[in-house]
Amino acid sequence: MKLIIPMAGRGTRVRPHSNTVPKPLLPVAGTMIVERLVETFIRTMDRNIDEIVYILGPDFGADIKGPLEQMSQRHGAACTFRVQEVALGTAHAVYCAEEDLEGEVIIAFADTLFDSKEVFRVEGADSVIWLKKVDDPSRFGVAVYEGDQITGFVEKPQEFISDLAIIGVYYFKDGEKLKEELAYVIDNDIKGPGGEYFLTEALDRMIRQGKIFKTATVDEWLDCGTLPAWLETTGVIVEKEAATPLPTYEGSTIVPPVYIAEGVVIEGSTVGPHVSIEAGAQIKGSTISNSIVREQAQLSGCVIEQSTVGAHTELTNYTGVIHAGDHSIIESK
Repeated sequence: MKLIIPMAGRGTRVRPHSNTVPKPLLPVAGTMIVERLVETFIRTMDRNIDEIVYILGPDFGADIKGPLEQMSQRHGAACTFRVQEVALGTAHAVYCAEEDLEGEVIIAFADTLFDSKEVFRVEGADSVIWLKKVDDPSRFGVAVYEGDQITGFVEKPQEFISDLAIIGVYYFKDGEKLKEELAYVIDNDIKGPGGEYFLTEALDRMIRQGKIFKTATVDEWLDCGTLPAWLETTGVIVEKEAATPLPTYEGSTIVPPVYIAEGVVIEGSTVGPHVSIEAGAQIKGSTISNSIVREQAQLSGCVIEQSTVGAHTELTNYTGVIHAGDHSIIESK
C-alpha cells in the first residue's frame, strides 16, 4: 500500500520557522511532524506501508529530501518524490501524484496528527475517510453519513449538517478510480470556494456512482498549522510522552511535563512545564515555560513563555513572548 503525503506548501502560518524548514519537518518533541504521522499509520492500520510518496514544492531541495528519504528507510518503505508547481487546491495536490495512484492508497495531508486506540480495518469499503467530532463544523469540511456509511460531503457548512469533520486522511481501495475522478474535476475546471479544486468534489462523484465510503473516527486530532497550534500540540504530546524519572541538572529545576533531547545543557535555570528542547540546545540562567526550543539554540538570561526559538538561534536577556527564526541573534539590553 502507498502512503501519499501532499506537503508542497511553505506553511506561512508558522513563520518564521517555515522560512527555512517546511512545516511537516518541524519537530514535535523530538520527532518531525510528518514522521509522527507515518508512525501513527504503522501503528493503527491493518495494512503495511510499502512506499511513501511526498508531493513537494518546486524549490524543495536535497536538504528536505534527505531527511524524508532517511525517514522512509527507517520505516521500511520506498521513497518517491513528486512536485506541485502551483497550489490549486487539495484535488490538484493529490493529482500531482497521478503516476502513483494505483492499487491501495492512503492520502494524508501533512499538518494533521491523529491518534486512535483502535486498529483501522478497511475491508468492505471502496474508501474510508478519517473523521473527528467537532464543536464548530462551519470551520471544516464535514461528512454526511448514515450509520458508518458516508453519503456526501459539505465544505464549511453554514447550517448544521454534520459534526464529523474531515481530518485530511483518506483510504482508497482503487487508486486508479480516484485518479479518474480527479482528472474529471480538473479537466472540467470544477472549482469550489476560493477558486480551488477540492478533493471532496471527486469523492462526491464516486459516492454518486455507488462507491461505498465508510467512516473511521479518531480519538485525537491535533493541528500543527499555526504557531499557537504547534505549541499546543507539542504540549499535548510532551504530556503524553513525558519521561520518568525526570532528568536532573545541577542548580536547575525541571517542572514536568517536559521533553529534553540528548546533548542539552541546562545551567541555573527553571524549565517547564510543557517545554520541548531539541538536541544540543544550551539553556543558562533562564526560565522557560510552554515553549519550543529547537536544536542548537542558545538561551542566556531569558524569561520566556508561549514562545518558539529557532535552530542555532542565540537569545540573550529576553523577557516575554517571542517567535525567533533559525540562525537569529537577539539580545535585549
